[in-house]
Amino acid sequence: MERSADEYWTASGVRLRRATTRRGPWNWLFLAGGPGLGSESLAGLVQVAAVPGTAWLLDLPGDGSNRGFPAVPTHPFRRWPHVLTEAVASLEDVVMVGHSTGGMFLLSVPELEQHLSALVLVSSAPHAGWRPAFEQWAQAHPLPGLEDAAGRYAADPSDETLRALTLAAAPWNFTTAGLPQGRALLDALPYCHEAVAWAGTHFDQRYRALWSPQALPTLLISGAQDHVVDQQLWEQARGFEQPHVLRHTVEQAGHFPWIDNPDAVRAAFTDLTARLESQ
Repeated sequence: MERSADEYWTASGVRLRRATTRRGPWNWLFLAGGPGLGSESLAGLVQVAAVPGTAWLLDLPGDGSNRGFPAVPTHPFRRWPHVLTEAVASLEDVVMVGHSTGGMFLLSVPELEQHLSALVLVSSAPHAGWRPAFEQWAQAHPLPGLEDAAGRYAADPSDETLRALTLAAAPWNFTTAGLPQGRALLDALPYCHEAVAWAGTHFDQRYRALWSPQALPTLLISGAQDHVVDQQLWEQARGFEQPHVLRHTVEQAGHFPWIDNPDAVRAAFTDLTARLESQ
């Protein structure tokens, strides 16, 4: 394992970068959605959450900007998402935070539970049932330029055509008020079309949570105007309607709720931290 105080890679090429350090024992690992988006997409969430302890931005091998480093293997996707166990096992008092597909990756690795102090799922889902619901909503809410961007990406998949497609779809991810900031965030990110291709073939359509938190303090955060991932799916998911599972619906917020309503997102993390501190 290559390691420094602020950045290190696990044996399989998972990269952890220290984002913030505050007083507290916990290590908070922030895993981005997408896939294909770098963990830079969660830098704002880290600042908003202001969690006690150390916050790390985590990139799976081959995702985002975690490419081209000696620690990243030639075939980085072979052990996705199970390489996450290496990341959590490398630290103590770990809280995993997964956004969107990042949260789905977490729920696909049952071995994680024994290593965690808590779990946070932001705008995520318990199974792939969110996909047909989103497709139906998207057809009813077309966006100018999106069809052309999708055609260019299909004809020539690349990091840049993926960026253009993501930017064309940006209004689906944010409220009207949050769209300018959200678009600026998406435009500045690294993208990896190879990670998107892997997920499309091996993960997205067949995804179903392989575990639910039996006693683990868990926080579900979602925007009330999240049109991408149907948050009503949690209500029928076994194991997520329990006293140790906190549910925060963020008003006036979309798929990236910390962009639209940072105060409410910070309050949700504070609620979870209070649970941790009381144990």
